[in-house]
Amino acid sequence: MTSVDSEEPALPEAADADTAATAVATAEKPTAPARAHRPERLGPLLARLHFYAGILVAPFLLVAAVTGLLYTFTPQLDSLVYGHELHVSDTGASAVPLSEQVAAARAKHPTGTLVAVRPGTGDDTTQVDFALPQLGEKTHTVYVDPYTGRTRGQLTTWYAETPLTTWLDAFHRNLNLGTTGRYYSETAASWLWVLVLGGLVLWWRRRHGNRTARRLLIPDRTAKKGVRRTRSWHAAIGVWLSIGLLGLSVTGLTWSRYAGAHFGEALDALHAHTPSVATALTTGTGGSGSTAKKVDPAAIDGVLKAARADGVGGPVEVAVPADGSTAWTVTQTRNLWPVGRDSVAVDATGDRVTDKVAFADWPVMAKLTRWGINAHMGTLFGLVNQILLALLAIGLIFVIVWGYRMWWQRRPTRSDRRAALGAPPARGGWRALPSGALALGIVAVAVVGWAIPLFGIPLAAFLAVDLVVGAVRNRRATGSATAG
Repeated sequence: MTSVDSEEPALPEAADADTAATAVATAEKPTAPARAHRPERLGPLLARLHFYAGILVAPFLLVAAVTGLLYTFTPQLDSLVYGHELHVSDTGASAVPLSEQVAAARAKHPTGTLVAVRPGTGDDTTQVDFALPQLGEKTHTVYVDPYTGRTRGQLTTWYAETPLTTWLDAFHRNLNLGTTGRYYSETAASWLWVLVLGGLVLWWRRRHGNRTARRLLIPDRTAKKGVRRTRSWHAAIGVWLSIGLLGLSVTGLTWSRYAGAHFGEALDALHAHTPSVATALTTGTGGSGSTAKKVDPAAIDGVLKAARADGVGGPVEVAVPADGSTAWTVTQTRNLWPVGRDSVAVDATGDRVTDKVAFADWPVMAKLTRWGINAHMGTLFGLVNQILLALLAIGLIFVIVWGYRMWWQRRPTRSDRRAALGAPPARGGWRALPSGALALGIVAVAVVGWAIPLFGIPLAAFLAVDLVVGAVRNRRATGSATAG
C-alpha cells in the first residue's frame, strides 16, 4: 500500500519536533478506554516511515506500474505486430523434417552461427537463431513455416523475444537506459514490500475497536469528503492488492542487480540453484576437444527424436553445440501451468541421451523461483495471469494517486498558516520503543539493508538527513527560547 498518509488524520505544519509531536498527540483523541493511557510506540515511527517512503519511492513505483501494464499484454501485441512471422494460417497434416526447415533458414541467413532451434507446433512457426558477434546477446531469428518449409521473415530477438517485447521488457526493467536505469526498478521492488506491510499495520491500528472485514476491506463511502474518504479508498484497495504486490516485490528482487546477486549466492549456498544437464562428451562418444568434428545441422532430426523418445514433450528449444565434443541439449519451454522444464543432453553420433534433468527433480527453491518468474511475467496461468497483473498495476496507480491526494488534502488552509502540502508525522517516534526492541530492530534493518542494498542505502541516507535537519531545528528552537 504505497502511501503518503500518516497515521493521524490531519497533522499541522510543524516548526520543530516538539510542536509536531504535540500536534500528533492531540490531532485525534482515542475513544477506547484501554487506549487512553497506553503510550504510542510503533505507530508514529511507522507513520513517518510510510509517509516519507511513499513520497520518495512512489514515483518509481508509478513508473514500474505503467511500464509493467504495457508489458503484460505483449503476447497479444506480438501476434498483432508480428503475426506473419510468428504464426501460419494453414496448418498442414504433418510438418516437414526439422533439418529441412533449418536448411531453409540457413539459405535465408547464410552468415552467423546456428545456436538454437524452436520447432513450431500448431499454428506457431519454427524459430531458428543465428548469432553474430556484433549482436552481443541478441540473435537473428528466421521464422519458417513448419508445414511448407518456406521462410516467413526475420527479426532481431533477445532470448526469443521479439523487438517489441524486448523494448517493453527493457523499458520496464531499466527505462531503456541500460545499467543505470536498473536502479529505478530495483528501488521500486526493494521498497514495495515495506510500504505494503507498513500500510497494512497502520490500517489495522486505525480500525481498532471495530475490526470487521467490511471496515478493513470496503472503502467507507459515508465518510466526509476529504482526507478521511481518500484514505479509506487508499487503504481498502491496498489491502486487496497486498498479496499480489508482495509477490511482485519478491519475484522482482530475485533477478535484480544487487539483491538478485545475493539471492543467487543464497541459492548456491543451499545447493538450490537451477540444475542443468552435463554436455561434455568423452573421447569415446563425441571426440576429444582438439579433434572434434564440426556439428552437422542435419543431425537435429535424430537429436529431437531421441529427446521425444525419452519423454521430453511439448514445446522445446534445441541448443546446437559449438563442436562435436559437446552434446546437443533439448529443453522444454512450457511456461503455462504445469510448467515444463525437463532437459536432456543428446550425443548426435548415436542419437543417445547422455544426461537428463527433470523439472520434478529440481530443488524446491529453484521451482519456486521459476514459478515466481513466470507469474511475474504473466505466463504462468495464461490470460487469467495477465488480467490479474493488469488489475494489480491499475490498482497500484490509483493507490499512489490517492496517497498524493491525501498529502495535498492535509495541507493547512488557515490564512495565517497556509501551506501547499501537508506536514509529515513528527520525528522521534523511535524514542518510545523499548530499548531491547530498538536494538533488535536496528540489527534486523541492518541485515535486510545488506541483503537488499537499494532498501538499506536510501534508508540510511534518509535517517542521516532527518537527524541533521532535526538537530538544526532543535538548535534554532533552543536559541529562540533562550533569546525570549
